[in-house]
Amino acid sequence: MHTKTTAKIGIIGGSGLYSIEGLADLRSIEVETPFGRPSGAIKHGFIGDAELFFLPRHGEHHSFTPSEVNYRANIFALKSVGAEWCISVSAVGGLREELPPGTVVVPDQLIDRTVKRANSFFGDGLVAHVAFGDPYCPVLRKALLEGAGAVSGPRGFKVVDGGSYVCMEGPAFSTRAESNIHRSWGASVIGMTALPEAKLAREAELAYATLALVTDYDCWRDDGHDVDVVQVLETMRSNVTHAKAILSEVVKALTKIQPSRLAACALDAALITPVEAVPPGTIERLKPLLKRRLAL
Repeated sequence: MHTKTTAKIGIIGGSGLYSIEGLADLRSIEVETPFGRPSGAIKHGFIGDAELFFLPRHGEHHSFTPSEVNYRANIFALKSVGAEWCISVSAVGGLREELPPGTVVVPDQLIDRTVKRANSFFGDGLVAHVAFGDPYCPVLRKALLEGAGAVSGPRGFKVVDGGSYVCMEGPAFSTRAESNIHRSWGASVIGMTALPEAKLAREAELAYATLALVTDYDCWRDDGHDVDVVQVLETMRSNVTHAKAILSEVVKALTKIQPSRLAACALDAALITPVEAVPPGTIERLKPLLKRRLAL
């Protein structure tokens, strides 16, 4: 039985990644949150000195569309069980010729085109505005890049540092006009799940970053091809194999480093409402998020 860990790592599995192998002392944790049920039970276990909390974003059997995912419940659940890091694995389309299927991108920026999703834990008498100019934890981004670099040589896939991830609502893929607009913005990849997940992780003071796995070219190219789910799934299988190898490297690295203050102390300058004016029920409901900031 593990009694001491040096890293508490949440992993949110995207399309194709519904489990993590090799965890010692594996068990399932059912978590209820004030925001409803998360996408499934959290798979909890250990790899060396790392404590892992794995959650499949779309459910174990991919039952939730990107718009149906309960992002608040997922992030709140990971925070509640003690996660300090949060690695998001996400299937994306490439918006640049130099980002073919099979490429691994570790983006550094986000563009939000979602319209239906609850994107904050705050409200109900407590106002907070977290800084989000740099939406990803730089420490975790570096760890993902180094882990991907260590794996890419033998496996022969390309790793790209940085780029903007456009998050659209879905579940339909883009029109050609939309795809070209996104390219005109200078975006690198497009997906359907990074937001509000990244915003909520920042509010929860989780060090968050995305491992974006390119499955297709979206529909902007002149060859007239639409995004084909069959092709996406075929590419996804090899991408997931690469992702698991990368995660193995990253997990080991995170036992030796600490999250950035950008992530771990995000609420220090974010809470606007005086504590004495906040309804007690709101503080109690958000206690896992507020306990460090308010010394609860």
